[in-house]
Amino acid sequence: MASRGSAQSVKASQRGLFHRRLAIIFGLQMLAVVIVCLMGLYDVAPVGAVVVLIVIISVLSWLAARRQWAPVSKLAQAVSDWDEQSLDLDGWRPDQLPRRTDADVATLATSLYGFANRIAGYNQRERNFTRDASHELRSPLTVIKMSADMLADDLSLGEFGQRSVQRIKRSTREMEALVEALLILARESDNGLTEEDFVVNDVIRHELPDVLDMLEGRPITLELEEPARFALHGSPRVFAVLCWQLIRNACQQAEGGTVVVTVLPGVVTVTHRGEPLAPSGANRHGFELAIAQRISERFHWPLELQTREGRRHIARIRFPDSSLVPV
Repeated sequence: MASRGSAQSVKASQRGLFHRRLAIIFGLQMLAVVIVCLMGLYDVAPVGAVVVLIVIISVLSWLAARRQWAPVSKLAQAVSDWDEQSLDLDGWRPDQLPRRTDADVATLATSLYGFANRIAGYNQRERNFTRDASHELRSPLTVIKMSADMLADDLSLGEFGQRSVQRIKRSTREMEALVEALLILARESDNGLTEEDFVVNDVIRHELPDVLDMLEGRPITLELEEPARFALHGSPRVFAVLCWQLIRNACQQAEGGTVVVTVLPGVVTVTHRGEPLAPSGANRHGFELAIAQRISERFHWPLELQTREGRRHIARIRFPDSSLVPV
């Protein structure tokens, strides 16, 4: 308790030390300048010598003040050179500050060092999670898919068994899309995602077979309307996952009918036409839209949601940096 109390008293005595030192420096400067001016006024020293002495006193005062400001400059340089992905935080260590550093500056250095350590730890955990989860989650799903395909080819299965297998396959594909979306959102930055120029129509067509497999066994059909074609620069996988989530949401909102994906200039819409959701199932949505909203915010693709008569939902994604492709 005594040592803690003495440490607190030392810290309290050092608080404001920077301002006191500056006050002493500029006070001595003012005193020296007054003395030199009086010497010149009473012809104790020539005017040239007075000017030279004033310049020397000013330079010495500036050097002394700069020395007091050095710890703050060092912290500012460390912040400027900081790489969030690096675990090397030697430039942030508070014990590198001079012993008689102002308590406020020492507190700032300690807080910045703790903050940088937390960010570095967060980035390390993010990398570990995305690497491990990518393997540990996808591998079981691959095994389930292969096993379901083998069961589907088993002629001894009855009608009930075939329906169960189809439900397993559909749920597996939905889980794959969910895992892909969560892994994308788990990354703090876009690093690791392949960016390229791609035509959105081609990506949607490539994903249609998987979407149709997801809808197998349900009285819902899927249509693609292409009044326009346009290209984007970005990650085609992210775009595909975003469309997946909106299509899944439209399917959750429907008891039957048709889910229509329409490609317009710089816009993709997902609309349900046909039998709307029954009132008893009005709360069967939300998670897919939440993921889609986060992806749209992350990649600056505005998402608009509309509800028209009969509780029919329309999702519209806008792509500001798109470019039209000849049809």
